[in-house]
Amino acid sequence: MSDIIAQLEVKRAEAMLGGGQKRIDSQHAKGKLTARERIEILLDEGSFEEIDMYVEHNCVDFGMEETKIAGDGVVTGSGTINGRLIFVFSQDFTVFGGSLSERHAEKICKILENAMKVGAPVIGINDSGGARIQEGVASLGGYADVFQRNVLASGVVPQLSLIMGPCAGGAVYSPAMTDFIFMVKDSSYMFVTGPDVVKTVTNEIVTQEELGGAVTHTTKTSVADVAYENDIEALLAARDFIDYMPLSNREEVPERPTADPWDRLEESLDTLIPANANQPYDMHEVIRKMVDEGEFFEIQPAHADNIICGFGRMEGSTVGVVANQPMVLAGCLDINASKKAARFVRYCDAFNIPIVTLVDVPGFLPGTSQEHNGIIKHGAKLLFAYAEATVPKITIITRKAYGGAYDVMASKHLRGDLNYAWPTAEIAVMGAKGAVEIIFRGKTTEEIAEHTAEYEARFANPFIAAQKGFIDEVIMPHSTRRRVALGLRKLRNKQLENPWKKHDNIPL
Repeated sequence: MSDIIAQLEVKRAEAMLGGGQKRIDSQHAKGKLTARERIEILLDEGSFEEIDMYVEHNCVDFGMEETKIAGDGVVTGSGTINGRLIFVFSQDFTVFGGSLSERHAEKICKILENAMKVGAPVIGINDSGGARIQEGVASLGGYADVFQRNVLASGVVPQLSLIMGPCAGGAVYSPAMTDFIFMVKDSSYMFVTGPDVVKTVTNEIVTQEELGGAVTHTTKTSVADVAYENDIEALLAARDFIDYMPLSNREEVPERPTADPWDRLEESLDTLIPANANQPYDMHEVIRKMVDEGEFFEIQPAHADNIICGFGRMEGSTVGVVANQPMVLAGCLDINASKKAARFVRYCDAFNIPIVTLVDVPGFLPGTSQEHNGIIKHGAKLLFAYAEATVPKITIITRKAYGGAYDVMASKHLRGDLNYAWPTAEIAVMGAKGAVEIIFRGKTTEEIAEHTAEYEARFANPFIAAQKGFIDEVIMPHSTRRRVALGLRKLRNKQLENPWKKHDNIPL
């Protein structure tokens, strides 16, 4: 017995060392943590239980049978974050460059399957050189096996990807099919084809960072959601983020104690809207004064910042917030904003997270660039997402709600449960000047000015919409938190189902 125990200890020590001390030192020299160090920071202390520690690859080509390392380049298991169950896999770059083999893929698939069975989030830490070329098509098959599990888990359990090193070729599609992606600046990158291939095929000279770095993907492409300065910052953010998430689509949103009174009044909101309708204000201020303790986890803050999406809490329970941002493009909806918000709304709906929408939108962004790149189809994504959502939906119009954008932003017509307006709300087909110039075409400047004033008096307020029942109540800005909190209480047991279908056909 003692011999077996001794043998176990030796094997365990070998597995814990991964690719060896020399490679661990090399990882540290790049400013990166090892796979196990990352798990230690991510999970509650002492909670990690590893599985498949002794798994080895089954490749016998190119001399691979002579080099076998326990774990085969990925550390897998489960643990807790603030006491809640989480499944995790962390690719180990010190072992064959973290490359994915058939057995490596099987380990990841097992984690995803276990998570779906018991209903718990999955966090994947990616740091891999790609497919293990010595295994050829077997490693490609392994990728496809992982992709299939990602798709089956989508909408069943939350999936978060942390990119903490290279992620290239086929490897990028697994994170792309998860719900959220966090990246680390200067040490992580994602691309389908690398700089060398790009140079060969297109003659473009580009660095890894420019092609697929964290800044590129969180500003230009929207592939990733947030970029962090280093591994530790990203891992701690992941801990905060997962606290907002339900364990699965069968669980309620998490609740945590809060000392913030549900009926707290914010008098400063009464003077937030500028007297000049063309002057902007920061919608972040409204959000932070509405949610518990001003805590708001924003998603894609550096991309399409004319719309704000993120998670907060009301009376300790998670809510999703979507808000137009007048500081950027006057809050207009464009292609990027529509796609960003549509994906966010669908995620909230999949996991029963109530949605609070703050509206100040003058319309869709005009121009040939928007039209030729498909604003019609992309704008329809957001419309579709709100229309199909069955979770509690509370909408507050703070200022402008013009044209089709009024409809799109969780209007009463899209089954909004509670639709409020501030006294400063203006709900109309378009702005007064534009409307008058169409209705009274050919009139003199004086007549146009007179009719504009008349139009503003009639429509630059929320009362016409309220008369028609499109607005449930005109509320004072200072009572926004109180009204939203009360609304969410009322809607806690909301029952609403869409007609049976295999799945919808969202305009992708």
